[in-house]
This record gives sequence, C-alpha cells and structure tokens, in this order.
Amino acid sequence: MSIKNKPVVYERALPQKVEELNLIKFRDRILLVRKDVPLNKYDRDAYWYEGNRLFYNDGEIDAIFGIDVSYAQDEIDWTLVKSDGVRFAMLRIGFRGYSEGKIVLDNWFEENVKGALAAGVDVGVYFFSQALNEAEAREEANWVLDIIRDYDITYPVVFDWEFYYGTPGARTNNMDSETLTSCAIAFCEVIEDAGYKPMVYFNMSLGYLYYDLSELLKYDFWLAELGEPPIFYYNFHMLQYSHTGRVKGINEDIEVDLNLSFVDYSKQ
Repeated sequence: MSIKNKPVVYERALPQKVEELNLIKFRDRILLVRKDVPLNKYDRDAYWYEGNRLFYNDGEIDAIFGIDVSYAQDEIDWTLVKSDGVRFAMLRIGFRGYSEGKIVLDNWFEENVKGALAAGVDVGVYFFSQALNEAEAREEANWVLDIIRDYDITYPVVFDWEFYYGTPGARTNNMDSETLTSCAIAFCEVIEDAGYKPMVYFNMSLGYLYYDLSELLKYDFWLAELGEPPIFYYNFHMLQYSHTGRVKGINEDIEVDLNLSFVDYSKQ
C-alpha cells in the first residue's frame, strides 16, 4: 500500500523537510535542532509497503531488507529465511544483566551465526549493553571481539544500550546523557580499532533526549522507529521498523523484528 499521501504526524516530530525550522517537538518537549548533526536525508515519498514489509528506493539508494534475532526466535531455518528475501541479519551476541551486571552469551548466537553464514545471509551483531561507565563498555566490546573473531562479520557491530524503565534494582535507572554517550564512544572505539564497523542503536527517546549525537558522528546509527516511515529528524543508516514481522524459516507463531539498511555493508 502506498503511503505517499499520508499526512505528517506532527505530535511526534516536526516535518523533516522544513529545514528552516530550528525546533523539534517530541512528546511534551520542545528541542533545539542540532545544526552540527546531519538531517534525515531520506525521501518520504520513496517508501512504500507491500504487506507488512517496508521498502525504500529513491533512485540512488535501494534499501536492503533484513531482520534482527535473538534467543526469542528459537530455532531458525536460515535457508528458508534467505529464500524469503532476507539479505542480512543482526544477531544478538549477548547482554549484560540489568541487576548484577554479568555478561552472558545469547543462547542461540552460535547456531544463528553459523546457520546464517552457511545460507549466504550477511551478518552483523549487537550487544545489549547495561554499561555504567567507559570501562564496562570497553569490557563489553572486547568480549564481543573474542566471540566474533572466527566468523565473517560484514555488517556492523552494534552498541545497543536501553533503559529497563520502571524495573526496581535496574543498574541503569539513573544513567545520564554524558555518561551514556561516553559509553557508546568507548565501545565503538574498541570495535573500530579491531577493524569492524561500529554502530549505535537507539529509539527516538534515546536519540533526542539522551545521546549527544554530535559526539557520535564517526559512527553509523541504527534507528528504531515503528509503524510509519521514519520522521526522526536526524540521519541514520539502518532502520528497525517492526517488532511484529513474519519470515519464512522462523516459527509462524514467533514475531521477528524487520529492518532496512540504507548501506550495503557487505561491499565496504
């Protein structure tokens, strides 16, 4: 279904293409536009849906369809996944616990990375961070590098830090913007020094209210914005647009996150 004629949803953000405006309305906040951060460059008229899958082609960029998975998707038939048009997969490699802070390998990572690569699906990885400082972020990055060194990882290695909102005892409940940004930089520096492509994952709340994006411009961004084609004001390189997708090769009762990549990292 074409979305070309759908109106801009003003309560989520100001229209991306009105560049002369210097304010962004997000929820109940009015934010100054960061002039030092590149704007969202994608043409809203170049997005369209076929079923529940989002496509983008503006004549120069033909976005690539992918998924992100973890233990939650259970056993995956990667040959069928590949046959359903999936060209890349972002695999959860592990996480740091929100209470005690222990680093844990995702139960299905090894099966997923081997299966995806054998089927010809390009692979990136993300680590679910709960780092509280730069030292913990570097520890997480080095742990990731120890795991992936034996695999052909061509898509980004991602710092995915999220709040456990309302969870008593969550070690991240009082995280501040400066510390979070410094953790992302520390993680990405270690990944980049090892020769991989670092990336930072965030939703609009983290992107607008917590991360200082001007400090992260060396790294690519993976935006989570669900539903409508994205109106996040600033530029990004990958988009997670659905948590409720269905893909062949994954149990039909299990939903999967759907993504577009505006960069073919396999050619970099």
